Amino acid sequence: MSKIYVLHENPEWITPLHAAFAKRGIEVEEWLLDEGSVAFDTPPPEGVFYNRMSASSHTRGHRFAPELTHAVLNWLTLHGRRVINGPRALYLEVSKVAQYAALEQAGIKTPRTQVAVGHQSVIEAASNFAPSPFILKPNRGGKGLGVRLFATPDEAAGYLASEEATDEAPIDGIWLIQDYIRSPEPFITRCEFVAGRFHYAVQVETGGSFELCPADVCAIDDKAASSAPAIKFTVTNSVDPALIAAYENFLKANDVEVAGIEFIRDANGQVFTYDVNTNTNYNADAERKANISETGMEAIARFLHDELQSQTARQPEIIAAE
Repeated sequence: MSKIYVLHENPEWITPLHAAFAKRGIEVEEWLLDEGSVAFDTPPPEGVFYNRMSASSHTRGHRFAPELTHAVLNWLTLHGRRVINGPRALYLEVSKVAQYAALEQAGIKTPRTQVAVGHQSVIEAASNFAPSPFILKPNRGGKGLGVRLFATPDEAAGYLASEEATDEAPIDGIWLIQDYIRSPEPFITRCEFVAGRFHYAVQVETGGSFELCPADVCAIDDKAASSAPAIKFTVTNSVDPALIAAYENFLKANDVEVAGIEFIRDANGQVFTYDVNTNTNYNADAERKANISETGMEAIARFLHDELQSQTARQPEIIAAE
Protein backbone atom coordinates (compact mmCIF):
# COMPACT_ATOMS: atom_id res chain seq x y z
CA MET A 1 0.00 0.00 0.00
CA SER A 2 1.33 3.44 -0.95
CA LYS A 3 2.00 5.96 1.80
CA ILE A 4 3.86 9.18 2.51
CA TYR A 5 7.44 8.91 3.74
CA VAL A 6 9.31 11.80 5.39
CA LEU A 7 13.11 11.66 5.18
CA HIS A 8 14.97 13.66 7.83
CA GLU A 9 17.51 13.66 10.68
CA ASN A 10 15.92 15.96 13.27
CA PRO A 11 12.71 14.72 14.96
CA GLU A 12 12.11 18.09 16.68
CA TRP A 13 11.53 19.77 13.32
CA ILE A 14 9.02 17.11 12.29
CA THR A 15 6.61 17.64 15.20
CA PRO A 16 4.65 20.53 13.55
CA LEU A 17 4.41 18.54 10.32
CA HIS A 18 2.98 15.56 12.19
CA ALA A 19 0.34 17.87 13.68
CA ALA A 20 -0.60 19.04 10.18
CA PHE A 21 -0.88 15.44 8.96
CA ALA A 22 -2.97 14.49 12.01
CA LYS A 23 -5.35 17.38 11.28
CA ARG A 24 -6.03 15.77 7.90
CA GLY A 25 -6.12 12.24 9.29
CA ILE A 26 -3.05 11.27 7.27
CA GLU A 27 -0.65 8.56 8.40
CA VAL A 28 3.00 8.95 7.46
CA GLU A 29 6.19 6.99 7.99
CA GLU A 30 9.46 8.62 9.03
CA TRP A 31 12.83 7.57 7.70
CA LEU A 32 15.40 8.88 10.17
CA LEU A 33 18.57 9.12 8.10
CA ASP A 34 21.17 9.98 10.72
CA GLU A 35 22.71 6.58 9.87
CA GLY A 36 21.70 3.41 8.03
CA SER A 37 22.17 1.50 4.79
CA VAL A 38 20.60 1.33 1.33
CA ALA A 39 19.79 -1.96 -0.43
CA PHE A 40 20.38 -0.55 -3.90
CA ASP A 41 19.36 -3.77 -5.66
CA THR A 42 15.99 -3.93 -3.85
CA PRO A 43 13.06 -1.75 -5.02
CA PRO A 44 11.82 0.77 -2.44
CA PRO A 45 8.19 0.71 -1.29
CA GLU A 46 5.54 2.50 -3.28
CA GLY A 47 4.63 5.98 -2.12
CA VAL A 48 5.50 9.67 -2.03
CA PHE A 49 8.85 10.57 -0.47
CA TYR A 50 9.47 14.01 1.02
CA ASN A 51 13.11 14.93 1.64
CA ARG A 52 13.69 17.24 4.64
CA MET A 53 17.42 16.70 5.09
CA SER A 54 19.17 19.73 6.58
CA ALA A 55 22.51 21.36 5.86
CA SER A 56 22.98 21.85 9.61
CA SER A 57 22.75 18.12 10.42
CA HIS A 58 26.42 18.03 11.46
CA THR A 59 25.65 20.46 14.31
CA ARG A 60 23.46 17.73 15.83
CA GLY A 61 26.09 15.01 15.49
CA HIS A 62 24.77 13.70 12.16
CA ARG A 63 27.83 14.46 10.04
CA PHE A 64 27.06 12.11 7.17
CA ALA A 65 23.27 12.31 7.12
CA PRO A 66 23.19 14.34 3.86
CA GLU A 67 25.51 11.85 2.19
CA LEU A 68 23.28 8.95 3.25
CA THR A 69 20.21 10.87 2.07
CA HIS A 70 21.92 11.50 -1.28
CA ALA A 71 22.27 7.72 -1.70
CA VAL A 72 18.64 7.15 -0.68
CA LEU A 73 17.33 9.81 -3.07
CA ASN A 74 19.28 8.35 -5.96
CA TRP A 75 17.92 4.90 -5.07
CA LEU A 76 14.38 6.25 -5.06
CA THR A 77 14.75 8.07 -8.38
CA LEU A 78 16.40 5.00 -9.93
CA HIS A 79 13.20 3.09 -9.25
CA GLY A 80 10.91 5.88 -10.42
CA ARG A 81 9.44 6.84 -7.07
CA ARG A 82 7.75 10.23 -6.56
CA VAL A 83 10.26 12.33 -4.64
CA ILE A 84 9.62 15.84 -3.33
CA ASN A 85 12.91 17.79 -3.18
CA GLY A 86 15.10 15.14 -4.75
CA PRO A 87 18.87 14.95 -5.41
CA ARG A 88 19.11 18.42 -6.99
CA ALA A 89 17.34 20.04 -4.03
CA LEU A 90 19.71 18.32 -1.59
CA TYR A 91 22.69 19.47 -3.66
CA LEU A 92 21.51 23.07 -3.29
CA GLU A 93 20.70 22.62 0.40
CA VAL A 94 24.27 21.71 1.34
CA SER A 95 26.14 24.17 -0.91
CA LYS A 96 25.67 27.92 -1.03
CA VAL A 97 28.09 28.03 -3.95
CA ALA A 98 25.68 25.80 -5.87
CA GLN A 99 22.77 28.01 -4.79
CA TYR A 100 24.42 31.20 -6.04
CA ALA A 101 25.40 29.62 -9.36
CA ALA A 102 21.84 28.40 -9.92
CA LEU A 103 20.31 31.73 -8.85
CA GLU A 104 22.59 33.73 -11.14
CA GLN A 105 21.85 31.34 -14.00
CA ALA A 106 18.16 32.09 -13.42
CA GLY A 107 18.86 35.84 -13.62
CA ILE A 108 18.48 36.39 -9.88
CA LYS A 109 21.06 38.71 -8.34
CA THR A 110 23.19 37.46 -5.44
CA PRO A 111 25.79 39.33 -3.33
CA ARG A 112 29.34 39.51 -4.72
CA THR A 113 31.04 36.39 -3.39
CA GLN A 114 34.47 34.78 -3.45
CA VAL A 115 35.23 31.20 -2.45
CA ALA A 116 38.31 30.13 -0.50
CA VAL A 117 39.80 27.03 1.12
CA GLY A 118 42.52 27.57 3.71
CA HIS A 119 42.97 30.48 6.10
CA GLN A 120 45.56 32.32 4.01
CA SER A 121 43.35 32.09 0.94
CA VAL A 122 40.44 33.48 2.96
CA ILE A 123 42.50 36.48 4.09
CA GLU A 124 43.74 37.15 0.55
CA ALA A 125 40.19 36.99 -0.79
CA ALA A 126 38.99 39.30 2.00
CA SER A 127 41.51 41.94 0.89
CA ASN A 128 39.52 42.27 -2.34
CA PHE A 129 36.57 43.59 -0.33
CA ALA A 130 38.49 46.22 1.66
CA PRO A 131 37.84 48.90 2.76
CA SER A 132 34.19 47.80 2.86
CA PRO A 133 32.94 45.42 5.56
CA PHE A 134 32.35 41.86 4.45
CA ILE A 135 30.72 38.66 5.61
CA LEU A 136 32.50 35.37 6.17
CA LYS A 137 30.26 32.31 6.06
CA PRO A 138 30.48 28.53 5.64
CA ASN A 139 29.50 27.06 2.29
CA ARG A 140 27.57 24.40 4.18
CA GLY A 141 26.08 25.81 7.33
CA GLY A 142 22.42 26.06 8.22
CA LYS A 143 20.43 28.44 10.46
CA GLY A 144 23.05 31.16 9.82
CA LEU A 145 25.58 29.31 11.97
CA GLY A 146 29.16 30.53 11.63
CA VAL A 147 28.23 33.69 9.69
CA ARG A 148 30.43 36.62 10.77
CA LEU A 149 30.72 40.30 9.84
CA PHE A 150 34.20 41.87 9.66
CA ALA A 151 35.42 45.40 9.01
CA THR A 152 38.93 44.44 7.85
CA PRO A 153 40.92 41.40 6.66
CA ASP A 154 43.01 41.66 9.86
CA GLU A 155 39.86 41.14 11.94
CA ALA A 156 39.06 38.06 9.89
CA ALA A 157 42.62 36.78 10.34
CA GLY A 158 42.31 37.13 14.11
CA TYR A 159 39.06 35.22 14.09
CA LEU A 160 40.42 32.42 11.89
CA ALA A 161 43.29 31.92 14.35
CA SER A 162 40.88 31.48 17.28
CA GLU A 163 39.34 28.35 18.77
CA GLU A 164 35.93 29.78 17.95
CA ALA A 165 36.73 29.61 14.24
CA THR A 166 37.78 26.00 14.65
CA ASP A 167 34.40 25.20 16.18
CA GLU A 168 32.51 27.09 13.44
CA ALA A 169 34.65 26.02 10.48
CA PRO A 170 32.69 24.86 7.42
CA ILE A 171 32.27 21.10 7.42
CA ASP A 172 33.33 20.94 3.77
CA GLY A 173 36.28 23.30 4.24
CA ILE A 174 34.85 25.97 1.93
CA TRP A 175 34.53 29.55 3.17
CA LEU A 176 32.56 32.23 1.36
CA ILE A 177 33.67 35.87 1.52
CA GLN A 178 30.77 38.10 0.60
CA ASP A 179 29.73 41.73 0.30
CA TYR A 180 27.89 43.02 3.34
CA ILE A 181 24.61 44.43 2.04
CA ARG A 182 23.74 47.61 3.96
CA SER A 183 19.99 47.72 4.25
CA PRO A 184 18.09 50.78 5.52
CA GLU A 185 15.49 48.35 6.86
CA PRO A 186 16.15 46.27 10.01
CA PHE A 187 14.89 43.08 8.42
CA ILE A 188 15.29 40.52 5.67
CA THR A 189 12.42 38.89 3.77
CA ARG A 190 11.83 35.18 3.42
CA CYS A 191 9.48 33.87 0.73
CA GLU A 192 7.89 30.48 1.33
CA PHE A 193 6.98 28.12 -1.50
CA VAL A 194 4.96 24.90 -1.44
CA ALA A 195 4.40 22.75 -4.55
CA GLY A 196 6.70 25.20 -6.33
CA ARG A 197 4.24 28.07 -5.80
CA PHE A 198 4.42 31.10 -3.54
CA HIS A 199 2.60 30.59 -0.23
CA TYR A 200 3.45 33.71 1.77
CA ALA A 201 6.39 35.85 2.88
CA VAL A 202 7.68 36.92 6.27
CA GLN A 203 9.79 39.88 7.28
CA VAL A 204 12.41 38.79 9.79
CA GLU A 205 13.75 41.43 12.18
CA THR A 206 17.33 40.30 12.52
CA GLY A 207 18.17 41.78 15.92
CA GLY A 208 21.77 41.99 14.73
CA SER A 209 21.96 38.22 14.26
CA PHE A 210 22.52 36.02 11.22
CA GLU A 211 20.86 32.99 12.85
CA LEU A 212 17.32 33.37 11.53
CA CYS A 213 15.79 29.90 11.87
CA PRO A 214 11.98 30.36 12.01
CA ALA A 215 11.17 27.08 13.77
CA ASP A 216 9.75 27.36 17.28
CA VAL A 217 12.39 24.97 18.62
CA CYS A 218 15.10 27.37 17.41
CA ALA A 219 13.50 30.22 19.37
CA ILE A 220 13.52 28.07 22.49
CA ASP A 221 17.18 27.19 21.99
CA ASP A 222 18.11 30.84 21.38
CA LYS A 223 16.42 32.03 24.60
CA ALA A 224 18.26 29.38 26.58
CA ALA A 225 21.62 30.34 25.07
CA SER A 226 21.46 34.12 24.84
CA SER A 227 19.90 37.25 26.27
CA ALA A 228 19.95 38.99 22.87
CA PRO A 229 16.71 40.60 21.61
CA ALA A 230 14.26 38.06 20.19
CA ILE A 231 14.09 37.80 16.42
CA LYS A 232 10.61 38.74 15.19
CA PHE A 233 8.73 37.26 12.23
CA THR A 234 5.87 39.15 10.55
CA VAL A 235 3.88 37.94 7.55
CA THR A 236 3.96 40.51 4.74
CA ASN A 237 2.35 41.06 1.35
CA SER A 238 4.94 43.58 0.13
CA VAL A 239 6.94 41.38 -2.25
CA ASP A 240 7.35 42.28 -5.92
CA PRO A 241 5.27 39.84 -8.03
CA ALA A 242 8.06 39.80 -10.63
CA LEU A 243 10.51 38.57 -7.99
CA ILE A 244 8.06 35.87 -6.89
CA ALA A 245 7.70 34.74 -10.52
CA ALA A 246 11.49 34.63 -10.89
CA TYR A 247 11.77 32.50 -7.75
CA GLU A 248 9.06 30.11 -8.97
CA ASN A 249 10.88 29.71 -12.31
CA PHE A 250 14.15 29.11 -10.44
CA LEU A 251 12.57 26.41 -8.28
CA LYS A 252 11.01 24.68 -11.28
CA ALA A 253 14.31 24.69 -13.16
CA ASN A 254 16.04 23.08 -10.20
CA ASP A 255 13.39 20.50 -9.30
CA VAL A 256 12.69 22.10 -5.91
CA GLU A 257 9.07 22.04 -4.72
CA VAL A 258 9.25 23.16 -1.08
CA ALA A 259 11.60 25.96 -0.09
CA GLY A 260 12.18 29.23 1.71
CA ILE A 261 14.16 31.87 -0.21
CA GLU A 262 15.65 34.88 1.59
CA PHE A 263 16.52 38.30 0.20
CA ILE A 264 17.67 41.68 1.43
CA ARG A 265 17.32 45.14 -0.12
CA ASP A 266 20.15 47.70 -0.13
CA ALA A 267 19.89 51.49 0.26
CA ASN A 268 19.33 51.84 -3.51
CA GLY A 269 16.44 49.40 -3.51
CA GLN A 270 18.46 46.64 -5.19
CA VAL A 271 17.37 43.16 -4.14
CA PHE A 272 20.00 40.53 -3.34
CA THR A 273 19.02 36.91 -2.83
CA TYR A 274 21.40 35.12 -0.49
CA ASP A 275 19.86 31.86 0.77
CA VAL A 276 17.74 28.98 -0.48
CA ASN A 277 16.50 26.63 2.26
CA THR A 278 14.97 23.40 0.98
CA ASN A 279 14.35 22.15 4.52
CA THR A 280 12.03 24.98 5.36
CA ASN A 281 10.36 25.59 8.72
CA TYR A 282 7.69 28.12 9.69
CA ASN A 283 7.05 30.45 12.59
CA ALA A 284 3.73 29.42 14.14
CA ASP A 285 3.32 32.67 16.09
CA ALA A 286 3.65 34.79 12.92
CA GLU A 287 1.14 32.57 11.13
CA ARG A 288 -1.37 32.90 13.99
CA LYS A 289 -1.03 36.69 14.17
CA ALA A 290 -1.58 36.99 10.42
CA ASN A 291 -4.58 34.62 10.50
CA ILE A 292 -3.00 32.46 7.80
CA SER A 293 -5.83 30.23 6.56
CA GLU A 294 -3.44 27.40 5.76
CA THR A 295 -0.14 27.27 7.61
CA GLY A 296 3.06 26.29 5.89
CA MET A 297 3.03 22.79 7.37
CA GLU A 298 -0.67 22.36 6.53
CA ALA A 299 0.08 23.35 2.93
CA ILE A 300 2.85 20.75 2.78
CA ALA A 301 0.56 18.08 4.25
CA ARG A 302 -2.13 18.90 1.69
CA PHE A 303 0.40 18.89 -1.16
CA LEU A 304 1.83 15.50 -0.16
CA HIS A 305 -1.64 14.04 0.34
CA ASP A 306 -2.74 15.28 -3.09
CA GLU A 307 0.37 13.72 -4.64
CA LEU A 308 -0.33 10.41 -2.91
CA GLN A 309 -3.95 10.40 -4.08
CA SER A 310 -2.85 11.21 -7.62
CA GLN A 311 -0.33 8.39 -7.54
CA THR A 312 -2.89 5.95 -6.16
CA ALA A 313 -5.35 6.88 -8.92
CA ARG A 314 -2.69 6.15 -11.56
CA GLN A 315 -1.63 2.77 -10.16
CA PRO A 316 -4.25 0.71 -12.06
CA GLU A 317 -3.04 2.31 -15.31
CA ILE A 318 0.58 1.53 -14.43
CA ILE A 319 -0.23 -2.09 -13.58
CA ALA A 320 -2.18 -2.47 -16.83
CA ALA A 321 0.70 -1.02 -18.83
CA GLU A 322 3.12 -3.44 -17.23
